[in-house]
Amino acid sequence: MSNWIINQGLSAFILVVWMGINIFLFVYYYLFYDLGPQFEYTRELLGSALAWARAPAAVLNFNCMLILLPVCRNLLSLLRGSFICCGRSMRKQLDKNLTFHKLVAYMIALMTAVHTVAHLLNAEWYTNSFQGRYGPLASKLSMLGDSRELNTTYLNPFRSNSTTPTIFVFTTIAGLTGVVITLALILIITSSMEVIRRSYFEVFWYTHHLFIIFFAGLVFHGAGRIVRSQQVTNPPHNNSFCKDQPENWGKIPECPVPQFAGGFPQTWMWVIGPMIIYLCERLLRFIRYMQPVSYRKIVIRPSKVLELQLVKPGFKMEVGQYVFLNCPAISQLEWHPFTMTSAPEEDFFSVHIRSVGDWTEKLIKMVENLPEGGQGPKMAVDGPFGTASEDVFDYEVSMLVGAGIGVTPFASILKSIWYKFKDSDPKLRTKRIYFYWLCRETYAFEWFADLLQVLEKDMEERGMRDFLTYKLYLTGWDQSHVNHAMVHFDKDTDIITGLKQKTHYGRPNWDREFEQVRQENPSSVVGTFLCGPQALAKDLEKKCVRYSDVDPRKTTFYFNKENF
Repeated sequence: MSNWIINQGLSAFILVVWMGINIFLFVYYYLFYDLGPQFEYTRELLGSALAWARAPAAVLNFNCMLILLPVCRNLLSLLRGSFICCGRSMRKQLDKNLTFHKLVAYMIALMTAVHTVAHLLNAEWYTNSFQGRYGPLASKLSMLGDSRELNTTYLNPFRSNSTTPTIFVFTTIAGLTGVVITLALILIITSSMEVIRRSYFEVFWYTHHLFIIFFAGLVFHGAGRIVRSQQVTNPPHNNSFCKDQPENWGKIPECPVPQFAGGFPQTWMWVIGPMIIYLCERLLRFIRYMQPVSYRKIVIRPSKVLELQLVKPGFKMEVGQYVFLNCPAISQLEWHPFTMTSAPEEDFFSVHIRSVGDWTEKLIKMVENLPEGGQGPKMAVDGPFGTASEDVFDYEVSMLVGAGIGVTPFASILKSIWYKFKDSDPKLRTKRIYFYWLCRETYAFEWFADLLQVLEKDMEERGMRDFLTYKLYLTGWDQSHVNHAMVHFDKDTDIITGLKQKTHYGRPNWDREFEQVRQENPSSVVGTFLCGPQALAKDLEKKCVRYSDVDPRKTTFYFNKENF
């Protein structure tokens, strides 16, 4: 339990606080509308559906306020670098921004479903009340209309027998905006499913921008003021005395005609702040879009991996950060995230792009068809943005785990380490690094094998062979690979990578690796960094919990994962 608290304690606390606020809002507003005296006559028409509609609305306001903040990347980068989030545990929470974004979205979807069903019932019961099906009191309340001569105000928004729930939904502000909001939300959520997001990213990208319509409808949704409450009159209307004799309303002093009014729209007050922050975010993105970007070098690597070395005036980066790229020749609107593989010490920044999906395939084809010495297509760059890998040098010992193209943030880290040793940087706190690279294809190792060779040689010359321990794993092998390796087993260098460290076939035994790191670093704080699939993330997170010790004098593992 203590190990779990080390890695997940703060995350769990934040989740409990968020859920607690949701529960409090739901219960508070449910009781407010279910027991509040100002809604006693409204409940005569709608029953408990009134509270079931309004309580989710309060929860929706709160979560719609939160939903945009986790995707304000510049805001998160600002917080990462500020004194507010100086602690390691707090910075880790910023790296879970997309997880929190999804949780908030699930809550919005759930509350929208409850809110919608309750209001559909309300529409039906408004109709039945107007038709006199619920007794004389409900009938009397439904017949009240706006009249200065009679000093009356309406309670039931259904004003004639010809008004059906369907007509009401499509002819009122609340109804129309509700339909638009619900349809937009359905499209956003369904297109965000993992299978669509991975295979048809463009569908996910475009439908996600329906959030603009969603928020526009949300702001105007309450303008119709459909739900109305009883107002204070002089003399006061005594509900307990008067509700049994509606025929005497306005005829005796104790029972003046009750007055009703719609509540003031509140949703815009919840979401206006985050909307302004997000608009500033998009404005900054547009400014960066207009800044010129030039090519320094273009390289087509094996396995259809494109390396772009780019130069942008005033661009500054840290290790492990990522940028969003836009190629107007492919799409004016699509932006795709890529981790930078260059080091901050270099005078350019680079990305490695694997052919996955339509956008990357089109970009690689465009580059392949360039004439000799030709410049690449116009490219816009937004960023850089912070990630968990920025904190790698804050740990005495780091475990870097990359899967396939997921090695990219660690290429930046390893390059930066080489520069720091070359310049004898006294600020370097890191004493040891364990690097694990898992690939399905042998070609993939060629991307950064030359970098590892330089580091391997440099560490040997400096007598720091133990500083960098790296292990490469070929997961997509067959018997021919093994036979070939056995024939050349006595060679000093690996037949695949040319490195002195031989390639392993299969997957790592993580229990053995974590035990080895713990034994070799008995009193260190170890940062475990992953850029790879979710299944591997779950496995490594469990290992960090299992092999951590709550005693600060012993080894503690902190898990960090790249999220885009």
